[in-house]
Amino acid sequence: MTAASPTRFALLALSIASALAVGTTAFAQDANPPATAPAKGQNGKPVQLETVNVTAEKRVENLQKVPVSMTVVTPEQISNYGQAGDTVLQLAGRAPSVYAETSYGREFPRFYIRGLGNSDFDLNASQPVSMVYDDIVQENPILKGFPLFDLQQVEVLRGPQGTLFGRNSPAGVIKFDSVKPSQETSGYAKASYGTKGTANAEAALGGSLGGNWSGRVSALAQHRDGWIDNDYTGKKDALGGYNDRAVRLQAMYDVQDFNALINVHARWLDGSAMVNRANAIPLGSDSFVPGFNRDVVYQDGKNRQHLFTWGSNVHLTWNLGDYTFTSITGFEKADTYSLGDVDGGIAIPLNPSQDKYVTPFPSETADALPHDRQITQEFRLASNPQDRLNWQVGTYYFNENIAIVNYDYNTLNNHVMDGYAQQSQKTTAWAVFGSTDYHLTDDFDVRAGARWSHDSRDFHVDRILSPIGGGPLSLSANPHDSRWSGDLTGTWEVNNNVNVYGRIANGFRAPSVQGRVLFADFISQAKPETITSYELGIKTTGMDNRLRFNADIFDYTMHNQQLTAVGGDNNVTRLVNAKETQGHGAEFDLEAYVTPNFVLTGGGSYNHTKLKDPTLAVAPCGAGCTILNPLDANGNVLINGNSLPNAPEWIGNVTARYGIPYGESGEFFVYTDWSYRSEVNFFLYDSEEFRGKPMLQGGVRVGYNWDFGKREIALYGRNITNKQYITGAIDFNNRTAFVNDPRIIGVEFRTDF
Repeated sequence: MTAASPTRFALLALSIASALAVGTTAFAQDANPPATAPAKGQNGKPVQLETVNVTAEKRVENLQKVPVSMTVVTPEQISNYGQAGDTVLQLAGRAPSVYAETSYGREFPRFYIRGLGNSDFDLNASQPVSMVYDDIVQENPILKGFPLFDLQQVEVLRGPQGTLFGRNSPAGVIKFDSVKPSQETSGYAKASYGTKGTANAEAALGGSLGGNWSGRVSALAQHRDGWIDNDYTGKKDALGGYNDRAVRLQAMYDVQDFNALINVHARWLDGSAMVNRANAIPLGSDSFVPGFNRDVVYQDGKNRQHLFTWGSNVHLTWNLGDYTFTSITGFEKADTYSLGDVDGGIAIPLNPSQDKYVTPFPSETADALPHDRQITQEFRLASNPQDRLNWQVGTYYFNENIAIVNYDYNTLNNHVMDGYAQQSQKTTAWAVFGSTDYHLTDDFDVRAGARWSHDSRDFHVDRILSPIGGGPLSLSANPHDSRWSGDLTGTWEVNNNVNVYGRIANGFRAPSVQGRVLFADFISQAKPETITSYELGIKTTGMDNRLRFNADIFDYTMHNQQLTAVGGDNNVTRLVNAKETQGHGAEFDLEAYVTPNFVLTGGGSYNHTKLKDPTLAVAPCGAGCTILNPLDANGNVLINGNSLPNAPEWIGNVTARYGIPYGESGEFFVYTDWSYRSEVNFFLYDSEEFRGKPMLQGGVRVGYNWDFGKREIALYGRNITNKQYITGAIDFNNRTAFVNDPRIIGVEFRTDF
């Protein structure tokens, strides 16, 4: 930490000290028996919030007892957010300090937590937000986009998670847990249809397979018709469509002291790659050009996307009396091909009316991942729950072998291939870790952990054909790193309803390497980044357990942050390290039964980020833009003092559900959800054009359920205001924009069994 960082943290701590004191007093009073009877629901039972169990620290615990800033996204919320076919990007803004975006369509999400992320679009890009699906780290960005269906819950862990989750989690972890098989027969089926030909079908069924075996099968199918006209080719509904399918099969063997869970899953995707919009941003403004139409493009390049991924994992658990031994083995495999008209426009207009879509030069490229194989193995020995001391130790192994192919096509010569390069990389990583949780007194608890990690990469790239006249090229790199990470946390249980905690944690991202040699003659590398984070938080329940309110403040310093200088006037994307990045902010989550029939949730965050590197400079835009930062002697942009790209200062979300009981088992209901993020910069430099205005998007669901909620029919709407937002941009050729999806209105039926 620099001298200024403790000062910032002290000011933040002081700013909530009085709130903590007041809250402690209020909830301490609430710990006494209520003076009046609790509110009752339709079935006559008291309406209270259910206990939320999480596995944030690789053991089952009450959310309110885990001293980590985290948000749990429920199955109901996931179902509502994604009912119009949204990908995992639906989580953007749905938890404090969480943002997400993409320039790759449906298959390559980029997540940011507390402003920390990576805007790199290379298939070998690493990210500081780790995605963990059923306890398996999804390393390659293509694996991170697996659809959300039949999930028990999603846990968002903010801040460094280097002890238990290791490398590449300095910003945090998003953890997805599927519904597991059981001996009890259960399942559901739902189907919906909406505008733009948006159709979704989802189902799951589980139960006994005989003896000690149980199983569960779940599947998802999503479809949208093409809805974007290409007026250059004259083809209607040419782009924007997709078919996205996924399946998960699980089998569980469970006896008294042993449990085995086998998981096999797969995904198939065919559709459009990202649809770029040429010259959509006017010079000197961050708005759309006059007359912009989201439903129409003028493009002379091709566009298509295909993806297939599959994997399997095996969880074995032995209960050894006072201890539990766990083995988790994972295998993931992926291949993809994605082709897009990068410039988003045309090189030669057919008539004068199309002049405004002309770009300086055509850019039509594709990336393929013909081979991506990931193997992971974790062994863990943990004490079974004790009154005073609990601990766990483990080892972790990661092996990845990937091949990437980069293509360039000559749009004006019948789309013939004029650029070809092959990348290959083998990564081996291993770690040993341990953590302990000790109750010093009945109301004070200390948790501590440490991890030693080693990471080694063997990277090679061959350029066979260059679109800009460069000859054949062969380059290699072998970055490697070893280091400690850890955390120390103290928790004070003020009373049964209030816990206050303080946490110090660090983490790191392993060294990165990129080989974009179609347009460059060098390999780009980034040194490891490290982070130290300080966090102070409070977790509370009140109103006779009808209110849950958690909040925290944090401050971090990151050294050698890995950043991606995307595009610019030299059309070369490269990795850079910033000497120091500082961030601080605050977050809260709220859930409450306002009345027995009215449930409200909310969350919000403030994040301030700042780059501190006086000499770090990046290429300016090549599209013509208004740069707001100073330039160095070489004409590059000095970015010292800038905030991080795609790092909104403010994020907020709210959901509200109101039900009206009808008859003995029915209910009419209305549900709405809204998410907000403040302005963001798209690139490392500041400009008038390449930034996104504040975004507010909402959804609504109105329907009727009966048979105590087992049957439901509803009318839904997503992006109900139908507002158009710029969500990303390309700056090397023209002022190209990405835009959000239009409003979708549909109807859905669901049945549980």
